[in-house]
Amino acid sequence: MIEAAQFVEAARERGFDWYAGVPCSFLTPFINYVLQDESLHYVSAANEGDAVALIAGVELGASRKRRGIAMMQNSGLGNAVSPLTSLTWTFRLPQLLIVTWRGQPGVHDEPQHALMGPITPQMLETMEIPWELFPTEADQIGPALDRATQYMDSTGRPYALVMQKGSVAPFELKNTGLSGVRVNAHPATVERFEGERVTRHEALRQVIANTPKDSTVVLASTGFCGRELYAIDDRENQLYLVGSMGCVTPMALGLALSRPDLRVVALDGDGAALMRMGVFATLGAYGPSNLVHLLLDNGAHESTGGQATVSRAVDFASIASACGYALALDGDDIGVIDRLFDAKDVNGARFARLSIRTGTPGDLPRPKITPEDVRARLQQHIGGR
Repeated sequence: MIEAAQFVEAARERGFDWYAGVPCSFLTPFINYVLQDESLHYVSAANEGDAVALIAGVELGASRKRRGIAMMQNSGLGNAVSPLTSLTWTFRLPQLLIVTWRGQPGVHDEPQHALMGPITPQMLETMEIPWELFPTEADQIGPALDRATQYMDSTGRPYALVMQKGSVAPFELKNTGLSGVRVNAHPATVERFEGERVTRHEALRQVIANTPKDSTVVLASTGFCGRELYAIDDRENQLYLVGSMGCVTPMALGLALSRPDLRVVALDGDGAALMRMGVFATLGAYGPSNLVHLLLDNGAHESTGGQATVSRAVDFASIASACGYALALDGDDIGVIDRLFDAKDVNGARFARLSIRTGTPGDLPRPKITPEDVRARLQQHIGGR
């Protein structure tokens, strides 16, 4: 058994100062220790996939000196499969995973872990994530972290430490709150704009006009949103998700928190937003003033054939306001976009939902630049890793 401080401080020496996750009783000492140290950063995620995407955003903007850790119970691997297989793997955005081993064969546990326990190693191996047991002796910590960082640096992909029960001694929770959380005493009043709906193409052109390359990063959701942005103008400050539906917002949050010198814009879609609505609460609580969340809502999964979503029955702007966003806009008029970017003295994340028409150019190309290259280009542009 080791002390939480022994691992966290050894990790800090190797650049790990960002943590995100969902609690598990095995992880309690780590979370408690990180929360009591203001020089470390811990984000409480709504689900494990959000935590992985958030740390991927931290990695996207990081220098060699900064790294991130996503922590989860092994039951949460199910929630994290999408970003681990189509975000971190595809773009080569490494991170250290600490996965607890509930239901480990031979160790009595609750019935919900009876299947996940035995298959945890197989799940990691299937996702091509190398793993080893979490260190339980002080002299094992440094070598384990060195193996992890060497693999991460050489491959650009995650590495996992699987934590058994009783690996870490208890650490008292001295601060019951969460660091970095911004509380709005008064929810933002939703501003509504009426007008004629525009196409996604017109909306994206307006986004480009408001996002100068030298100070802004634009992350576009998977599907036609990213493809159409690429077709209009393939700029070095843009990144196009090609999977991991719903992960553009937690990824943008990680980048915005770790790079306050940049304005970070998350271009979301209604289908993607509905898939991970828990992240609205995370963005409302932690979202900094340099984070912009624009949801282009056409009421359809257009890139898969135009099947309707339930978005027309959802008041996204009111949800954003209730979750703590500092600015919440809604409307049909393209002027929503200018208001979103031009609003002054906004102390927190800003949100706008723009209702748009369906329809996509018939000759819409797919990006010719690979995900790895678009990531590397963006990192070079912003001075990241």
